[in-house]
Amino acid sequence: MPERQSRRALLAEAAIEVLAREGGRGLTHRAVDREAAQPEGTTADLFPSRESLMEAIAAHMSEQHRAAVRALHEQRPEVVTAEDVDHLYRAMLVRSTLDGRAQFLALVELYLEAVRRPSIRAALGEMVTANIDSAVALHREAGRTLRHEEAGRLDAYFLGLAVSLLALPGDVLHRGGLDDPGALAPALRAAASMPTVSD
Repeated sequence: MPERQSRRALLAEAAIEVLAREGGRGLTHRAVDREAAQPEGTTADLFPSRESLMEAIAAHMSEQHRAAVRALHEQRPEVVTAEDVDHLYRAMLVRSTLDGRAQFLALVELYLEAVRRPSIRAALGEMVTANIDSAVALHREAGRTLRHEEAGRLDAYFLGLAVSLLALPGDVLHRGGLDDPGALAPALRAAASMPTVSD
C-alpha cells in the first residue's frame, strides 16, 4: 500500500506539471506517464478517467497547501508585525509568478474545471478555508482586525491579481500600477477591508 500511495503522489505531481504547461486539454494519461517517466498505462491504471485524475490533482494540491499553511504558522516568529504580513503577501505574489508558477497555473486550471465538475470544488474549498483562517489569525497576531468575509475577499482578490500578473503584457501591468509587488500587498488588504453593500 505505501508503494501504491507513493506512486499516486508521483503521478499527481507529474499531472500538476502537465496541467500547468499544457492546460486542461493537454492533460492525458499518456502525457502524465511520460512526465513521471512511468510505463505507459500506469496513470490509467490508478486513475481510470480524466475526472479521477483531476480529482487526484485537486486532492494532492489541497493536502500540500494545507500542510504549507500549517508550517507557516508553526514557523512564524513570536511577534508578528503588520509589515511582516504585508511582506508575506508580497512574497506569495512573487512566488506565484516565479518558482511557484506551475503550482499556481495548475490551481487556476482547477478553478476552471470546478465550474463544470462539482467533484473538484471540495478540494478547492479546503484550500480557501485554510487561507481564510490563516489570514484572520495572522492579522490578529499583527494587531489588525480582519473579519472572515474580508479574508475571503482578500483570497479572491489575490487569485485574480496573480492571474493578471501572469497573463497581461508588461506595459499594461505598468499602466495599471500592477508591476510593483511592494505596493500591491497593502492595496490588496485595503480593498478587502472596504465596506460592501451587505456590510
